[in-house]
Amino acid sequence: MVGITSYGGYIPRYRLSRMVVVQNMAWYFPVIMAVAGGEKSVANWDEDAVSMAVAAARDCMTNKDRKALDGLYLASTTLPFADRLNSGIVAAALNMREEDSTSADFTACTKSATTAALSALEAIESGKKGSVLVAAADQRKTKMATMFEMFYGDGAAALLFGKDDVIAEFKGSYSVNCDFVDHYRGQDKAFDYGWEERWMRDEGYGKIIPQAVAGFLKKSGMKIEEFDKVVYPCYFGATHRGIAKKLGVDPANVQNNMHNVCGDTGTAHPFVMLVAALEEAKPGDKILVASFGQGCDVLAFEVTDKIKDFKAPVGIKGSLANRVELSNYQKYTKFRDLITADLGIRGESYVNTSLTALWRDRKMVLGLVGQKCRKCGTPQFPTMPVCVNPDCWSSHDFDDYEFANVGCKVGMYTGDMLAASVDPPAIYGLVEFNGGGKAFVDFTDCNLDQVKVGMPATMSFRKKYYDKERGYTGYFWKAVPQIGGGE
Repeated sequence: MVGITSYGGYIPRYRLSRMVVVQNMAWYFPVIMAVAGGEKSVANWDEDAVSMAVAAARDCMTNKDRKALDGLYLASTTLPFADRLNSGIVAAALNMREEDSTSADFTACTKSATTAALSALEAIESGKKGSVLVAAADQRKTKMATMFEMFYGDGAAALLFGKDDVIAEFKGSYSVNCDFVDHYRGQDKAFDYGWEERWMRDEGYGKIIPQAVAGFLKKSGMKIEEFDKVVYPCYFGATHRGIAKKLGVDPANVQNNMHNVCGDTGTAHPFVMLVAALEEAKPGDKILVASFGQGCDVLAFEVTDKIKDFKAPVGIKGSLANRVELSNYQKYTKFRDLITADLGIRGESYVNTSLTALWRDRKMVLGLVGQKCRKCGTPQFPTMPVCVNPDCWSSHDFDDYEFANVGCKVGMYTGDMLAASVDPPAIYGLVEFNGGGKAFVDFTDCNLDQVKVGMPATMSFRKKYYDKERGYTGYFWKAVPQIGGGE
């Protein structure tokens, strides 16, 4: 049996009400008032497609052996590097094995996540791989006062495919590939260019998805009535309902398009919706999922009894519950680098990243791997040649020790108003890991007045800096204090 063995999701905690956009920008483009309902998810300033993919992948791999992975596929249309294996960064953050494993990027259209999933399933069915993790994420930049700004949200989801403990068995697929261009983004362009909405709705979503689903049903001999949940992306509400009517799907069996709670997360959205469906699924349920973007992939799954024993991760449901309202539109536009603001002298210089040092310390920098003394068992970060335990001082006698999944607490912190920061004050300090070990790190996803000494925290893979001159994004781990409340 081949299929989904685990799932994970990540929706950033910030949510921007579309009414906030209307209140700030409807004077310029009044048409946006027509789609003012609901809210969309907004990535923090230090998040991007890679960091969100890491979050979703870590969530998916909860209680799973990452060293057993044979491959990791990353799907996104907003990858930070044009000539660097972005999936390799995700694999390094997960501390996957480097030998006898495959990492690959799938990009250039919003159905690339399902295409990656099909590639993973084919590799497993052939026996060439035992398990493949497919992560999808997008953070699409939009111009202010546009319909894309109203529709697009940020997010990620991940699916683990394999043969053991399958919670949703793969039952077949069908694909339509065609150069239908509803929108595009040219080389070196920051924003999508979209054709008129009627074209997207009527000739795109409204025809291609039904065509692909009909093709699958004919190929498989199955009937649409057999499916307990039908999943497909479409941020036009009337068109989304129209597709269901055209296919003859009971409205109760159509997965909500999630427009009102997070917006359309691009490449990730078929996975985001599928994870949301799996979170509510029961044994025997049949799920049909379709994507959209220069065609359509259709995949069918049947939920197995294993889902009853599956320990659900945070997933989409948990991410949506971790919600903080972002009511400051100017803050949002700065997070997106849509406005220019001075970072001061301290923000003018970025040191050229030493690629040799990054290679040498890749486990420590990307994987947050420290060491544990074999003699006394003391964990420590960063790595050093001598044990920090004054009663030990053992030398060069360590095992690798992963700190990313070890809980920690705030040891000390400060808010620095003079440091260059997109979201001042810059908050940083010392965290103490459960079981031993300390690290001096930046804090994120928090306000200064919310942080307290002794507060529990988790570690999150984030952007450390962006070197505009060289086009380089540097990553490291930051502490996320476990707090709630609004912005």
